[in-house]
Amino acid sequence: MTAGERFDRLDALRGVAIVWMALFHFSFDLSHFGLVQPRQNFYADPFWTSQRTVIVSLFLACAGLGQAAALQAGQGWPRFWRRWAQVAACAVLVSAGSALMFPRSWISFGVLHGIALMLVLARLAAPLGWGLWPLGALCVALPQWVQDPWFDTRWTNWLGLVTHKPITEDFVPLLPWLGVMLWGLAAGQWLLVHRRGVLAGAVPAALRPLALLGRWSLTFYMLHQPLFIGALMAWIAMTR
Repeated sequence: MTAGERFDRLDALRGVAIVWMALFHFSFDLSHFGLVQPRQNFYADPFWTSQRTVIVSLFLACAGLGQAAALQAGQGWPRFWRRWAQVAACAVLVSAGSALMFPRSWISFGVLHGIALMLVLARLAAPLGWGLWPLGALCVALPQWVQDPWFDTRWTNWLGLVTHKPITEDFVPLLPWLGVMLWGLAAGQWLLVHRRGVLAGAVPAALRPLALLGRWSLTFYMLHQPLFIGALMAWIAMTR
């Protein structure tokens, strides 16, 4: 990685995930406040659940790709922990905010909680190189082979070996999702050696806003729902 090198293409891909997530959440908010009819079932309708799966997969794959770039650039543990602390703090805020709005289904281990834990494990596993591919496959497959009621509590469901999905607004457990991040890390390591241009370099002018958004993904993630919800509540108050 050369001094000042930018990974605009990776940032733009993360920006795509951000935009898709925002549209998904805004659709959820419209349904939650009864502003669209019929109300949508975001918890069971395949139209929505499949989108959620793709969005989370994009986020975690991008996180793995980003870790590959950071490691190749020589990012040390002190800098890693500074960024990690931001993610972890935001995860705590998400739990607190969701507990206020959804006290019966608050988020105890959502996407930011998962990313915080997975980033540490992915960094430790990075020296495995090609071994990341089968390890990722094992992570994805294990929840299909092993489930036990012991893992169904809020204290243990973060591992992912549950017998049923918990009642929560967001759930991104370690398994199977660590596998997606490990695959992203493995792909990033290969691309940086053999096809660096896929991740690095400039993007067309039309995609630059996506790249900018991707660089500020955590900030956008934390702000978009309070803004959406506040705007919709203000709209309802003015029109009813």
